[in-house]
Amino acid sequence: MTDTLSITRDGKIARMSIDRAERGNMLTLDMLDELSSAVADLGRDSAVHAISIRTAGPDFCLGRDPESAPEHTPKTGVEMRGALAAPIIGFYEAVRGAEIPVVASIQGRAAGFGCAAAAVCDITIAAEDSTFSLPEMKNNLPPTAAISAHMDRTLPKAAAWMVYSTREIDAARAREAGFVSDVVPANQLHDATEAVLETLSGRDRTALVTCKTYLANARLMETDKASDYAANLLALVMSSRAG
Repeated sequence: MTDTLSITRDGKIARMSIDRAERGNMLTLDMLDELSSAVADLGRDSAVHAISIRTAGPDFCLGRDPESAPEHTPKTGVEMRGALAAPIIGFYEAVRGAEIPVVASIQGRAAGFGCAAAAVCDITIAAEDSTFSLPEMKNNLPPTAAISAHMDRTLPKAAAWMVYSTREIDAARAREAGFVSDVVPANQLHDATEAVLETLSGRDRTALVTCKTYLANARLMETDKASDYAANLLALVMSSRAG
């Protein structure tokens, strides 16, 4: 890991910490690739029950660092996608693809990619004075990648409001919109996050994996098929324990 991105193991919890506070924890393209790769690897590790993502300083993340341009200017749509969009989408895919819950702890501002990263994590705990925004349209840049992170997390009209208005919303409104799990006083953010991580570390990993799998897949099913899928997963877990 780099000086700005560190990973530690604390029992069954993998802790990822970003410390680039002087830049608002904006991520370079290389950092995005590194972060995504780490989440993907940890998400497959049978010894890990949850992944914690935190950042240092007053703000969670102010987006992608605009100064981290590709070495060679992309000239086609395909090149642009590979150079700029792929690292961002790669993080969302890594979080969704992780077998176990990814827990984000949010302080201060979460803007652009920071807002999308907060949304795509499985559990997002936010300080009550934190704020969230998708400001890209101020520069007439449609934030389609960020919207994709919100698609299965956020109420459609709430996402549309953030995109079109470009205004910040507070943590309480983000919870109402669906992409923040819990809101706590700022001075309790650490303890609240630790309590959730401790709970997850004490759970059976197979049960955690099953819950995440069901939450990801059942929402796309008709009600009767979702019920059938639920019964099959539960029976599979229970039979494996009976043996």
